[in-house]
Amino acid sequence: MSRQARIGRDTKETRITMEVDLDRAPGGRIATGLPFFDHMLTAMAFHGGFDLLVDASGDLEVDPHHLVEDCGIVLGTCLEEVFREGGPVRRFGHAVIPMDEALAEATVDVCGRPTLVYRADLPQTHAGSFALWLLREFFGGLSMGARCALHLECRYGENAHHMAEALFKALGKAIASAYASADDEMSTKGTI
Repeated sequence: MSRQARIGRDTKETRITMEVDLDRAPGGRIATGLPFFDHMLTAMAFHGGFDLLVDASGDLEVDPHHLVEDCGIVLGTCLEEVFREGGPVRRFGHAVIPMDEALAEATVDVCGRPTLVYRADLPQTHAGSFALWLLREFFGGLSMGARCALHLECRYGENAHHMAEALFKALGKAIASAYASADDEMSTKGTI
């Protein structure tokens, strides 16, 4: 069964094409026009052990919000397609990842109920020119598109870049675990 998906999203604000292949080693091209965001997506895919290709453009001159949120929606939609077309998955994924002084945790439940719990008290407002409040928008879009419960917490840290990167690395590992193939039912109800 296929554990890959390719989704496009075109709006008046953004144009995004994304491909996720959970069975192919990382190495895809990620281009959003936002270098820090590209760095985070690359870290997520690398540490999750899956291939991610992203070609995204949008109205960055207005605000990166539309592009960042829509990338989350498209990634989530790719994961939802992997779930629908690829058969049963393990459902739950969890990882705790350090990066220097920062420690972050990510938990995924492929449950059909979009939920985001995001706790990260980032001490700086930006990483380079990237406004870190945008991370919540990405994670919310991801949860909505994937129809999953996503819990993200940066337990502590002093450098917001390290904290964000630890979150994305943990998220990559949690996604890989939650969407790994399974042979049995995912719920006592018999369906998600």
